[in-house]
Amino acid sequence: MKTFRVLATAAVVAILTGLLASCANNSPSSATAAAPATASLYANAAPLDLRLSTWPYPYPTKEFKTSLQGVPASMVYMDVAAKGKQKGVVLLFHGKNFSSDYWAPTIAGLTQAGYRVIAPDQIGFGKSSKPNVPYHFDDLATNTKALLKSLGVNQVSVIANSMGGMVGIRFARLYPQTVQKLVLENPLGLEDYSKDIPPQQNDNLLKLEMAQTETSYRRFLQSYFPNWQPAYEKFVEVYVRVQKGSDYPAYAMTSVLTYQMIAERPVVNDLPELKMPVLLVIGQKDRTVFGRRFAPPEAVKSLGNFPELGKKAQAAIPNAKLVPIDNVGHVPHVEVPDLFVTTVVQFLNQTKN
Repeated sequence: MKTFRVLATAAVVAILTGLLASCANNSPSSATAAAPATASLYANAAPLDLRLSTWPYPYPTKEFKTSLQGVPASMVYMDVAAKGKQKGVVLLFHGKNFSSDYWAPTIAGLTQAGYRVIAPDQIGFGKSSKPNVPYHFDDLATNTKALLKSLGVNQVSVIANSMGGMVGIRFARLYPQTVQKLVLENPLGLEDYSKDIPPQQNDNLLKLEMAQTETSYRRFLQSYFPNWQPAYEKFVEVYVRVQKGSDYPAYAMTSVLTYQMIAERPVVNDLPELKMPVLLVIGQKDRTVFGRRFAPPEAVKSLGNFPELGKKAQAAIPNAKLVPIDNVGHVPHVEVPDLFVTTVVQFLNQTKN
């Protein structure tokens, strides 16, 4: 197995800790370049409801009726046709603090390269239902498999980022005959956080979530991106506009429940069981640690080292390639979209790995 190093544009690290609404945060010792606490940028913006009804997505959305823990639910998804002759189907799994709309540049690049792309909002996220029930990765994976069945899709390649990497790994373990190839982009779960992060009660998590501010949330998101760009403000905007509306308590509770999902199910032990070709795309500036704020500082000094985690994952997965991307953080497909698409399409097009 070869390791390829890709150079991206140099960037300035911008890191500050956030509150829980974010599922993870970075080292508090890193340099900061966060926006000052000023008046809201979205004071005049209309609130968003629980399912982001008026928030625009880059492609038309559809609904798949299903359930979670016995509660009826709708999974919203984009299904974008390939340009020209179809080479295959790609399934996208988003992270905790994002929705499927952040895949817009990836969808455009993949469809141009001949791939049909299915990009769902997992239940609990984006435009999908957010029932107040326990959340589990296997349930999300099962619902996604049911969505594919409803579309008559039997095989896919999977691209998964952040928390979506944990969903993608469980999906690949549960349905190995469905997953032709797997791309893990700075996935959470490459280490067992439960060894160092103590369990949290829902009530405490909800208090922290409800105390979130526009400034703290922006600072948190800046921890993901070494080179913060004005275009990334849309990720702050959607959160702030939900917070302005009457549905925010329910939105916050869903964030708590999905936090617990990540806390309860490490996936690092699943890595050796991934038999399909796997591509690890790892931004080298990423130091994300799930639940860092709840652990003693000395306990987490060794956590969140994605350059090392990528190497360990490559060694653990039988058929894995590693592409480290310099000067890039937690979301390479947003930070360096053209480079990401080129890297992934090359992997998908390969007949031998």
